[in-house]
Formats: sequence, structure tokens, C-alpha cells
Amino acid sequence: MKTLHDLTADKLERADSPARQALLAIPLANIDRWLSNGHTAPHRLEQWRQILLRAQADEAGFRELLILLRDRSEATGRLLEFAPFAGVLSRQERRQAAPECAYNF
Repeated sequence: MKTLHDLTADKLERADSPARQALLAIPLANIDRWLSNGHTAPHRLEQWRQILLRAQADEAGFRELLILLRDRSEATGRLLEFAPFAGVLSRQERRQAAPECAYNF
């Protein structure tokens, strides 16, 4: 099974340009909201903001985002712990993900 990050990358990759921009606006709005609420890791969210802005700007930045979302390295794992993609996947889409913690069993 795929992870939530894999499913997010897949959905972004399948989207046409207008839909892709709308989907990328969701995590950017999450970042703004989370920062205004005093998120404990603002530096991670600012990293994500820069990644997302590059993904919106051009195809190379978008490809970098897809690679990042599918990366399984330890270094990337720390950043993915703060991924702002809540709301990009529907409940039904999230149910296709592999359980990521013991609470899901």
C-alpha cells in the first residue's frame, strides 16, 4: 500500500494545471493558519512554504515536490513529519493509505 505522501503526490501529478494550483493552495493556507496559531516548528513550515512556492512557479519545482513526497530517506522523513497537506486528500482517498502507526491496526 502507499503512504499518505505517495497518495498526495499521485493526486497532484494527475491534476491538470488549474486543479494543481488549487490543490497547492491548500497546504499554503494551512501553513499560514498554523503559523498564526503559534505552530511549534515554524522553520519547518517555512521550508514547506518555499518548496510549495517553487512547485507553483515552474515544472522543475513541481517535480522536486513530487520527489520529496515519495522519498523514504531519513533526512526527508523529518521534514515530512511537518507536511502541511491536510485537506488535499478526501477521506476516501486517505483510507487507501497504508497504516502509519499502531493505532490504525
